[in-house]
Amino acid sequence: MSDLYGADVVLRPSTLADVPALAAIRATPEVRARWLGEDDLAGEVVSDLEDPSTRCLTIRYHGRIVGMIQWYSEEDPGYRHAGIDLFLDPSVHGRGLGTDAVRTLTLHLVDDRGYHRLVIDPAADNAAAIRCYEKVGFRAVGVMRQYERGADGTWHDGLLMDLLATELVR
Repeated sequence: MSDLYGADVVLRPSTLADVPALAAIRATPEVRARWLGEDDLAGEVVSDLEDPSTRCLTIRYHGRIVGMIQWYSEEDPGYRHAGIDLFLDPSVHGRGLGTDAVRTLTLHLVDDRGYHRLVIDPAADNAAAIRCYEKVGFRAVGVMRQYERGADGTWHDGLLMDLLATELVR
């Protein structure tokens, strides 16, 4: 897969050379609160990169690594769709880079890969992420109750959102 160019971000296939920067971003309190993991964050990033069911793309902004966006697919012809997830360095929050990254990947998945439906599942209380996804055209489908375990050990709701290719805000 080649690099994907958004308005401000470049998405390129993640490599092992990206692991230290991505692990450092995953270690920030804001990201760690949403992307739980063990103490070996570098090992978890490597595991993500080596997972054959997920494609990881490093998000770059002005040549600097600022996050990772990943996608997976369901290829059964009766249910074919793709799903997206991402994390972004808190130092660049509020600049529209998350929206740019999601839109860039979404355009690729719809236009180049032919997916007619995409899904994403932010925490139900993550208002900033939900607004970001809505700007691209994702719509709330419903709340998934007690969907994920939080850092505090309790279960938290997730919001299932989807986007049909015809709803993509280009």
